[in-house]
Amino acid sequence: MIRLASFALAAACAAISLPAAAQFAKPEDAIKYRQSALFVMGQHFSRIGAMANGRIPYDAATAIANADIVAEVAKFPWAGFAAGTEGGKSKPEVWKEAAKFKEHQDKMIAETGKLVVAAKVGNIDALKAQFGSTAGSCKACHDSFRNQ
Repeated sequence: MIRLASFALAAACAAISLPAAAQFAKPEDAIKYRQSALFVMGQHFSRIGAMANGRIPYDAATAIANADIVAEVAKFPWAGFAAGTEGGKSKPEVWKEAAKFKEHQDKMIAETGKLVVAAKVGNIDALKAQFGSTAGSCKACHDSFRNQ
């Protein structure tokens, strides 16, 4: 039931996020949107990390549920980085080096998809390995494009 609800929420968010850039009345709305999406993704990713790092017991169903959410939400924040939405924690390089930023975005989306596959293997070692790769894609983007 929870999994179905998560998919329904993710589908609804995906449907409304596509035209999101046009819906922002002011740049602050876009900044809040992208920060909120990244926050939700981070919360679910940290739950997987807690298992991968041995801070909480491994539970395959929980890992899968969180990986599914991470992979879906990973598609959302990018609409909030439209031209004219500079600011927040983002460096100006997001807009100056848009092609490089897009590469990082695509890499992160791909890695979160692989995280779902690894979670579905039902093996903590597979999850740990992909968690590290996924975290690395997040870090690479933060290092280049986020003010700490």
